Amino acid sequence: MEKEIHRVKSIKGELRVPSDKSISHRSVIITSLADGVSTVKNFLKAGDTLTTVNVYRKLGVKIEDEGGIIKVHGVGLQGLSEPDDVLDMGNSGTTTRLTLGVLAGQNIYAVLTGDESLRKRPMKRVASPLRQMGASIDGRKNGELLPVCIRGGNLKGINFFNEKASAQVKSAILLAGLNAEGETTVKEPFKSRDHTEKMLSAMGAPLKIDNGEFYTVTVSKTEKLNPIDVEVPADPSSAAFFAAAAVIIPDSELVLKDVLINPTRDGFFRKLKEMGADIQYTNIREKAGEPVADIVVKYSPDLKSVRVVKEEIPSMVDEIPILAMVATQAEGETVITGASELRVKESDRIKAVVENLKNVGVQVEELEDGMVIKGKQKIKGGYVDSYKDHRIAMAFSILGLISQEGIKIKDADCAYISYPEFYEHLQSVVEK
Repeated sequence: MEKEIHRVKSIKGELRVPSDKSISHRSVIITSLADGVSTVKNFLKAGDTLTTVNVYRKLGVKIEDEGGIIKVHGVGLQGLSEPDDVLDMGNSGTTTRLTLGVLAGQNIYAVLTGDESLRKRPMKRVASPLRQMGASIDGRKNGELLPVCIRGGNLKGINFFNEKASAQVKSAILLAGLNAEGETTVKEPFKSRDHTEKMLSAMGAPLKIDNGEFYTVTVSKTEKLNPIDVEVPADPSSAAFFAAAAVIIPDSELVLKDVLINPTRDGFFRKLKEMGADIQYTNIREKAGEPVADIVVKYSPDLKSVRVVKEEIPSMVDEIPILAMVATQAEGETVITGASELRVKESDRIKAVVENLKNVGVQVEELEDGMVIKGKQKIKGGYVDSYKDHRIAMAFSILGLISQEGIKIKDADCAYISYPEFYEHLQSVVEK
């Protein structure tokens, strides 16, 4: 589906964007291993997270939806059933990599596949450490690509250096570590998102965390996980698109309700503040161990360019495309480096952002691990390709709101993957 987005006067109002995708995934995956029933409020019902629900039902977990509250009947740490068919992971890298970690500790056999995009994404990063722990994994390109088959079983703890600071890799290893003899330790050069650790701790898993020179987390073999009640906050990655719109569209003011502000996830908002954006966290509180706030964002005419370096990428990895849109309106040159991870997302996001910015008349230079964006540019408009990547479609939709001639987006409906109501919500806050 093509969509054309035109210039608007301003953005005003209040919005509660969809619930956090990362926490929604984990609220089903990890509670499936609990002894007893967990409840999940405000679960995100989108393409990827519904994939997680379907996969865990096929692994023998009873998951009910009662009036919008999800009830997960945990089967215990080794209680999953062998699926009688191939598990379809859809477009979800999180479901795939975390589930490989879970299955590594189960004495069952399973085959995992996914859609065309997911079948191109790298799985070796989790297959390798899980094999070291004792799981048997094979698949295309020696287990580097889906379809992948896994036979779990007797695992031993390992020490693993998570060089790319990937939260999915860390989570997979920790979830396998719950069923591994001895201790399993993951060390990172800088801390990746820590929702898995927070949830496991809340459920009584024996975790040790060291915030020294390296961020290090250790889990020991676990007897049982206690069920919990989770209330999922709003997703900062989804909120980022609307915050960006309010910052770059004159006369705008927006309140984003109930947003997760975990420091491993709010790098985009911190970067906007560094650019000189008018952003405030209000009503700060805690939900299920996670910090939450209402974010007030106003039009900010005097934005300045910034540098984004490797250490900052994990806390804003999904927001780089929308940050690039904001950078077009900042004085000077914004330089993004250390972001090579973006080349193996749902699309090659570096290439997608650079080529599409050029298509709408923006001066931008592609780097191997990032890009350089010239600031304070008029956005002419034109035709862009989303590459069926939800974050590219949404980022260029926001840029369309300040374009002179409008931006037409190919396959814009891929936004459904993470944000089913994106275009409705956009409609509800724009003043034409």
